[in-house]
Amino acid sequence: MESLSQSILAVPVIWAVYTIYRRWTRISVADIPGPEPESFLLGCLPEMFQSEAAEAPRFGHVVRVKGILGSDRLLISDPKALQHIYTSGYNIRKQGLRSEVTRTFTGPGLVWANNEAHRRQRRVNSPAFGTNEARSYVPIFVAYASLSTQWKELLAMDGSAAVNTPRWFSRFFLDVIGEVAFDYRFNATDDQDDPLATALSSVIPGLAVPNKTAIFILALVEFLPPKLIQLFMDYAPVRGLQNSRRVTRIAVGIAKDLVDEKAEALIAGKGKRDIMSLLVKANASANPRANLSETEMLAQMQTIMQAGHETTANTLSWTMLELTRHPDVQTKLRAEIQAAESTMHARGATEFTYVDFEAMPYTVAVMKETLRFHPVSSNSVREAARDEVLPLSTPIITKSGKTITELPIPKDMILVISNAGYNRNTDVFGQDAHVFNPERWLDGTVQTTTSVGVYGNLMTFGSGHRACIAFLVELVKNFEFSMEPSLSDKVRREPGIVMTPTISGEPMKGPQLPIIIRAVDAL
Repeated sequence: MESLSQSILAVPVIWAVYTIYRRWTRISVADIPGPEPESFLLGCLPEMFQSEAAEAPRFGHVVRVKGILGSDRLLISDPKALQHIYTSGYNIRKQGLRSEVTRTFTGPGLVWANNEAHRRQRRVNSPAFGTNEARSYVPIFVAYASLSTQWKELLAMDGSAAVNTPRWFSRFFLDVIGEVAFDYRFNATDDQDDPLATALSSVIPGLAVPNKTAIFILALVEFLPPKLIQLFMDYAPVRGLQNSRRVTRIAVGIAKDLVDEKAEALIAGKGKRDIMSLLVKANASANPRANLSETEMLAQMQTIMQAGHETTANTLSWTMLELTRHPDVQTKLRAEIQAAESTMHARGATEFTYVDFEAMPYTVAVMKETLRFHPVSSNSVREAARDEVLPLSTPIITKSGKTITELPIPKDMILVISNAGYNRNTDVFGQDAHVFNPERWLDGTVQTTTSVGVYGNLMTFGSGHRACIAFLVELVKNFEFSMEPSLSDKVRREPGIVMTPTISGEPMKGPQLPIIIRAVDAL
């Protein structure tokens, strides 16, 4: 029995060694500059996984990075190379292990899918995320921007209070997502024992900063066949994965009830305009061969429920941090918001509209700069489905002294897309790309010759950026923000599925960003 178990365990190891050998004998990228590996066993992966996230890569815009056992991968932030990757169809696909991590976290939804499954899911999702739909959600964002009421209650005693923004925003945006996406009230902000909010809050910290043993195991899993990767993700006794699977079961249960409810409403002719209702309607009207299975429909909801609120919540937390570090930005932002509010009142309105938000250039610039400087998804991972050639904006001088303007890459090469690196590219965002400066979006600094990003030519996009603007306006017009100087320098960009703020030396406490708030005198 023991020999049988050893034989079973040997199979993935033998497969991994064979795959690594096969990669050694293909097109080589060994002449591309990159950092020296920590060891042959681990390569440069400990630095990639354990260092602070969202830093600009060293060694240029295309960097060879050693993986385990001498294998290679490329870290890419070159604009032309990125444009090629994202316009190559499915010739450069989502990487196997990263896709399976996504599937474990959100199910087999649009973020996970490749090839025909991706095309089919995208067709069904499109009607719920058009411009008109996005505009229709803004009044809900405004109506839900009542977090200020709860914060004002905290100020009643002594005029100031410390709030841990990731905790507040995570629960608050779950409520917003519930209303916009599902026409459903989670009440996560008021109910501190809400099971879904409590479960979701445990996922992101549980998947961050693996130790060296976990790094080696996960990198070894990358070389396995897809079916074995799926088995690992579904059954491996890894604490973070076990917790993610538990949370998924809770989220799927809620999503299933909601999908059934929306389907019944559609049949009765009572369908609404929330995202889920639009998805159910689009799916029902699609060609039977093109529509989504129940599992896929539930995965769309999981994606919105689990990933959507965390990306938006953390983006707003990073905005708060920069406002504490740049009082001048905070002052200018508040002045624009107060002027817009006066204009709104003068026309007899009581609430900001979509058009009002778009007419606040400095506010939009602050939001874009946060998305650029603090990309909550600091990188993504792709792999070549065939031998490819990447065009380059900036020529590479190889280790042997050659200058190349395009880079051949072999099939199965792992490509780490550095969103953070691109967002700090000085050719695109100016020589001060390493600092937080909203003015770059107003003075013509940002170059858009090679369009890469979805929003503002950024390699960062959260579909909730309009929600962020709505809440930013509400909070800035009501509060001043500051932070203990001793803590400001200790804030760490924690790597993971979503980049979260933590305090250096206190990772066990989870996401932390303690902001001091004080009331602003009303106009």
